Amino acid sequence: MRAARAFAEHLADDGLVDRVTRVTCSLYGSLGATGLGHGTPDAVVAGLAGLQPQDCDPEAVRGAWAGLGIDGGEVRLAGRHPITMTQADVSLEPRTRLPGHPNALTLQAWGDDAALPLAEETYYSVGGGFIRRDGDAPEQSEALRHPLPYSNAAELLALCDEHGVSFCDVAWRNEVAVHGEQGIEQGLDAIWAAMAECTAHGLATEGTLPGGLRVKRRAPEVRRRLEEYDRDEHLRDTSTEWLHAFALAVNEENASGGRVVTAPTNGAAGILPAVGHYYLRFVPGADAAGIRRYLLTASAIASLVKKNASISGAEGGCQAEVGSACAMAAGALCAVLGGTPRQIENAAEIAMEHHLGLTCDPVGGLVQVPCIERNAIAASTAVSAARLALHGDGSHVVSLDTVIETMRQTGIDMMTKYKETSEGGLAVNVIEC
Repeated sequence: MRAARAFAEHLADDGLVDRVTRVTCSLYGSLGATGLGHGTPDAVVAGLAGLQPQDCDPEAVRGAWAGLGIDGGEVRLAGRHPITMTQADVSLEPRTRLPGHPNALTLQAWGDDAALPLAEETYYSVGGGFIRRDGDAPEQSEALRHPLPYSNAAELLALCDEHGVSFCDVAWRNEVAVHGEQGIEQGLDAIWAAMAECTAHGLATEGTLPGGLRVKRRAPEVRRRLEEYDRDEHLRDTSTEWLHAFALAVNEENASGGRVVTAPTNGAAGILPAVGHYYLRFVPGADAAGIRRYLLTASAIASLVKKNASISGAEGGCQAEVGSACAMAAGALCAVLGGTPRQIENAAEIAMEHHLGLTCDPVGGLVQVPCIERNAIAASTAVSAARLALHGDGSHVVSLDTVIETMRQTGIDMMTKYKETSEGGLAVNVIEC
């Protein structure tokens, strides 16, 4: 959606948009392999129409491509100029992999003269909602404006020691230097509000997920059952089951085309909000300020993974998505439970270490099986990792930097068919069965 919107905006900026009569898009590699299951053609059409993920109506995205039909339908390019598009204008090319990234798409704008396109751009979806346009010069890094820069966990820990602060404080100072204190506070609160809204909607929405696998939404039923258990305080502890319910709720929303927060990706979007809700519901003294610290700590850990490895399932398998999210949530929970910087680093390391080698093999290209349950299990792992780290003093054999580098190397060695292509693993064997 962001790539298509950017393409439309560039057409408008260049004065070309009113000359366009047709737009085509080719989805390559992993985008082509899982495009239908991931709703990617819908996102392309919505983005061309000027929608953006943070504030669009999800209903306007669902079926945007399917609604074009064979004969075509009207799309208002950049939200203003009407063109006609058909389903065939968005093509899936899973066997073609561009060198820049496994997730690639090329957009072309055509005028009355169909010999050559008026404009053509290729974008890479590099994970976590980030896009990169092919040929663009690298932008000046925001990190150059950070008062407390770091490149790895060892440097981050050294900063914590030098300044007597924790991960969240380093992240706070760096972000404030770029965006201002008010902007960061509002941004953190907006992120959590979106996570909370998504969780609440997922816990309340019944039905079957789209896509043909007939996967039933389980979060509402689990919620009702847990509410019944909780009426009898002596029945049993339900904290872990609520944790699972929160994660199921978010990823069922993702699977149905709802709005989620990439944390760090859509496929792993349930882990961070689930553990955050666990903190608010079951940790005495938990409050909104703690949630801000939680999110800041998670962002510091995510920045280490993104810089030194990958958060893209198409690049590194699900270890890069769910493994990264689990590390973020584990370290963040450890922080708000009072962990020291070294305990936080240890918690993140434990979480990621035990996701090494995790493949990305969605059945039918849908982010449903095994993705939804995987988020619930990883949320439990994050809590366990945080609790385990708190029982130690932060000393451990394998560093977070080492496990991130190991994840990067494992992703390189992993066969392509196990990296978000639906060509191996469960994606093949479930269909065969």
